[in-house]
Amino acid sequence: MADGGGWRPPRPCETYSAEWKLCRSARHFLHHYYVHGERPACEQWRRDLANCREWEERRSAEAQQSLCESERARVQAARKHTLVWALRQSPPADWHLPLPQEEKDQ
Repeated sequence: MADGGGWRPPRPCETYSAEWKLCRSARHFLHHYYVHGERPACEQWRRDLANCREWEERRSAEAQQSLCESERARVQAARKHTLVWALRQSPPADWHLPLPQEEKDQ
């Protein structure tokens, strides 16, 4: 991995650029603030974009290592957030029956 001969960034540099622009947009800011109660952290996308461009221009081993670590951290963060609800394999047996409130109204 140190020589980086056939290595390519995990994502194209255009993807890092698009993610950084999206992160800085007003719509994303409002959504993120509403959902999480804090400002979105866009700095990592900017660093990843800079490292990707550094890799493309100079084949920097430090940029390569930084991109790999960033992507590993992103994958770990995604794995950390599991589903809240347990997914059903089939509907409940009594799904077609009226709800208790509907029975009272009739």
